[in-house]
Amino acid sequence: MNPLVQALGAAKPALMAELEELYKDLHRNPELSMQEVRTAKIVADAMEVLGYQVTRNVGVTGVVCLMKNGAGPTVMLRADMDALPMAENTGLPYASTVTARDPDGIEVGVAHSCGHDMHVTWMVGAARVLATNRAAWSGTLMIAFQPGEETAEGATSMVRDWGDGLFPKPDIILGQHVMVGAAGTVSYRPGVTLSAGDSLKIRLFGRGSHGSQPQTSIDPVIMAAATTLRLQTIVSREIAPTEPAVLTIGSLQAGTKENIIPDDATIKLNMRTFSEDTREYMLKSIRRICCAECEASGAERPPEFTTINSYPLTENDLVATQKVAHAFGNQFGENASLAPSPASASEDFSIFGRTWGVPYVFWFVGGTNPEAYAKAKQERTVNKIPSNHSPKFAPQIHPTLETGLQAMLTAAGAWLCPAA
Repeated sequence: MNPLVQALGAAKPALMAELEELYKDLHRNPELSMQEVRTAKIVADAMEVLGYQVTRNVGVTGVVCLMKNGAGPTVMLRADMDALPMAENTGLPYASTVTARDPDGIEVGVAHSCGHDMHVTWMVGAARVLATNRAAWSGTLMIAFQPGEETAEGATSMVRDWGDGLFPKPDIILGQHVMVGAAGTVSYRPGVTLSAGDSLKIRLFGRGSHGSQPQTSIDPVIMAAATTLRLQTIVSREIAPTEPAVLTIGSLQAGTKENIIPDDATIKLNMRTFSEDTREYMLKSIRRICCAECEASGAERPPEFTTINSYPLTENDLVATQKVAHAFGNQFGENASLAPSPASASEDFSIFGRTWGVPYVFWFVGGTNPEAYAKAKQERTVNKIPSNHSPKFAPQIHPTLETGLQAMLTAAGAWLCPAA
């Protein structure tokens, strides 16, 4: 067995009790993207006590922790810290009731409905086991607590602040995410494992008028409606059925009153793709269709395109993933499995590896009650289980907490404890 996982076993149950309290505290006190001041202080203070060299405010609120422990590879572990602008509806005794102002100044509910509180807790636990069992491993450990994953800002902002020579270049970057799936299980996938995600805001310009005199207007509502329908044909008519892709229009806003034709309309859309060629094609098609519909409507100005956020593909290194898969097989047996297909979610985790030309591996940890998941699978109702970003998303603390800790220590140990 991996000596780090053996050390984790020796630390129970006291460590699990402490980590459970940390998880509940983080869950009760979520913070919006790039506002993770409290969370960052908690982890930075904890890392300093454990003997890590801690650098705060990397990429606004990010925290980078270093521990050099003899000769060996430099292994980077990453956890994201931010929560979502939504109200929680889990009914848990430790549920969030927090509200905050978003970047537009609007008061919103805040909840850890994606599981980043679990990610932080896993990482604090792994950091503690590694720090208190230095005889079991050799190399340099670098832990990054990242802000702003939900807005695709955090990894980019941390990379921008990294600086030449401030931190060592890692040999491998490792990350994990809690998802719907039987608690106690892990899954992984070589190559493309998460989609690229692009969100756009498109402003269409018409000419406003009185609702009783439509002939004097260029109606942006009609323009937006026609554009919305036509955009849906990109996937259904321009992309091969064998190539997965998603285009969703989540917002169409125009006007304020029923008898006023407004001057403009705004469409907000999101697309997910699994190859760079498909991504580039769809982005060009979106522009083509929007411009053509505006011209067909006689618009006097072309549409205005704004990128809301953009996530690259998460494409696991093949050799490194094989190494992690072998370690997971030894640790988890049949509870470690190959994910059958890439997930349509997106992450900014890969920005670190893509920027530095470093291999990375990202995997998933199940967080659903195993009996409930087995029943849903048998009844083919897995899609009804509240998933990440649902107001009812609530990972089962145990054994999800233990499994995520074991997975991170097992993967890190594949490089730091090569003789294990």
